[in-house]
Formats: sequence, C-alpha cells, structure tokens
Amino acid sequence: MSADTLHNWEKRSREKQKQFKSFLDRADKNKVLKQLPAVHEEVFSKINCLDCAACCKNYSPRFKTPDIKRISKHLGMKESLFIHTYLKVDDEGDFVVQSSPCPFLGQDNKCSVYEVRPSDCSRFPYTNEDVILKRKALTLKNASFCPATFLVLEKLLQQAKQNTL
Repeated sequence: MSADTLHNWEKRSREKQKQFKSFLDRADKNKVLKQLPAVHEEVFSKINCLDCAACCKNYSPRFKTPDIKRISKHLGMKESLFIHTYLKVDDEGDFVVQSSPCPFLGQDNKCSVYEVRPSDCSRFPYTNEDVILKRKALTLKNASFCPATFLVLEKLLQQAKQNTL
C-alpha cells in the first residue's frame, strides 16, 4: 500500500467512525456482499499484514475447542497444559491469550503456529465475509487498529457515494 494511502490512516479512521457506522447501518447488504470480494482482494494485494501485526500485538482471538486441540497437538502439549500455559477465560466466557502480544508472535511479526492458527486469526479482519455487516461494532473497532479494515470500509463508502450521485 502506498505511503500516501496509509498516511495518517489512524487519524482518518477516527474521523470517519461516524461515517462508517452510518454506512454500515444503512448499507444494502446484498450490494456490499457483491462488492466485498473485489474490494478485499484489492486491499490485500497492496497491504502486508506483517508490516503491522497490530491485531496480534493488542488483541486476542477466541481459541475454540478445535483450535485448542489442533494447536496443542502441533506443539506436542496436552490440551490442559496448553490452556494453563497460554490461555485464560475472558468476560464473555471465551478462551483468549493471557497477555499481549500473542505468545506465538515472533519479532519478525510472523506467527509460530500460523499453519494451525485459530480460526479467528485465519478469518481476521473479516473483510471478505458478512461479519463486516453483521457485527458492526467489531468492524468499527477493527477499523481503528487494522489498516486493511479501514481501507476496505473507505473503499466501500466511496463506492456507495458514487452509486448515489
């Protein structure tokens, strides 16, 4: 992604939160879902998550039972030891990492369990699925720390404005 495109993106995201919320509240679901694959691909063809890794540095995915089974097996650990070593239960009753950054994030921003990572990680930032519309609060939060989410919303907003002119 060019420096110009990403220049001040965090500030621009804060400034656009109300616009994004309004857009998500009134968006034509079918139109947005048709546009989403191309917009998602365009953004991710220009952005490298390894440059940022803010998601891994500041937030935790949910570790569901299949994730725990898969990752503990990969690490050669008993599930109970994996849970005790790395996870805690959050306010919503989900398993999450005990602290940030994620214990599996390396200095190079690469994930040491990437091939078996939690499904939340492989799906993040949900910009190619209906979660972007179904979980608006999550989408807005993601846009505040994930440049890809911000750029997807910005592009969808621009397209919506062009279609109403």
